Amino acid sequence: MSMHFTVSELTRNLFHSLGLDHGRAPRPLSPEESLLLECYLAGQIPKSAWSDYVFETPDLARHAEARRLSH
Repeated sequence: MSMHFTVSELTRNLFHSLGLDHGRAPRPLSPEESLLLECYLAGQIPKSAWSDYVFETPDLARHAEARRLSH
């Protein structure tokens, strides 16, 4: 059995494990923003309205993308 890693994968994993990947990790959402995200992911907010929210708070898009990738 052999394992192959690239240097970028190892570096990215190291930064992630140390919590130093702030460029990729969005800031924590407020309770109101979390509720807004949940409503969007449940299909209760149309994309046109969502784009307005994301314009005001870009971290919402980062959280939505992270949730999509984790599921």
